[in-house]
Amino acid sequence: MMKDQVNIVGYFPGAIGGITTLHATYYKAHWGLDHTFEAEVATELADFIINFDPAKDGLWCAVVGKDLAGSIAIVGQRDRPGEARLRWYIVDPRFHRMGIGKSLIERAITFSRQAGFDLVGLWTFEGLERAQSIYQKNGFRLAQTREVPQWGGMINEQQFELYLR
Repeated sequence: MMKDQVNIVGYFPGAIGGITTLHATYYKAHWGLDHTFEAEVATELADFIINFDPAKDGLWCAVVGKDLAGSIAIVGQRDRPGEARLRWYIVDPRFHRMGIGKSLIERAITFSRQAGFDLVGLWTFEGLERAQSIYQKNGFRLAQTREVPQWGGMINEQQFELYLR
């Protein structure tokens, strides 16, 4: 199954649903997040696609055969022109250890530099060691941690930042 080539593409019909499904199923199965998480991903991702500006925003989807294997996005902050937010970074566990996560994060950082951003931030939560390791290997540093009630429970939310200049 994994002999198929990995293709990195932008938006395609069904991307919003596919990215939302990857997030909803993974985070329910592994972290017990409830339906509000799925709704938030779908709503915010749809808004991102509707307002997509190729000068400030980027979306990359990893596709293996006909399967969506992963995604990542950069959202240029409209109210803070020098800043961007990394969003919707995920690799389907069936496709781990293929270099997809590394390729996606490298594309996002390269785009951010070329778009002239000074800072890329992201929000995640404690316990996602694999993703956090990739962030840190690429220069992101933990900026803050806070406990918040979200998605059906209490989580330790973490903000990472990467200064590009």
